[in-house]
Amino acid sequence: MPRARFAIGEVVRHRIFDFRGVVFDVDPAFANSDEWYEAIPEAIRPAKEQPYYHLLAENAETTYVAYVSQQNLIVDESNEPVDHPAIGTMFDRMEGGRYRLRPVHRH
Repeated sequence: MPRARFAIGEVVRHRIFDFRGVVFDVDPAFANSDEWYEAIPEAIRPAKEQPYYHLLAENAETTYVAYVSQQNLIVDESNEPVDHPAIGTMFDRMEGGRYRLRPVHRH
């Protein structure tokens, strides 16, 4: 099983689709529903045996929560903040291109 490449608070970008987001949770392997997984077209369906990331995501039109496989993410090197309304509830500030988790959420 591959190890997680991205950490909580890191800003990432999707390899295929035009969106980016902040990692707020990591599953060591796929942990969503079979219906969700089967809805992904087979030609681009990622393997289940890899880390999956929960993101506070944004694209040009909206913000949302995304669930993305490790193979489909790359580091976002823009150093631009992510404009998602939930960021302030989970993170303090952006520092060095990464968001700092609020102390209440650290464990």
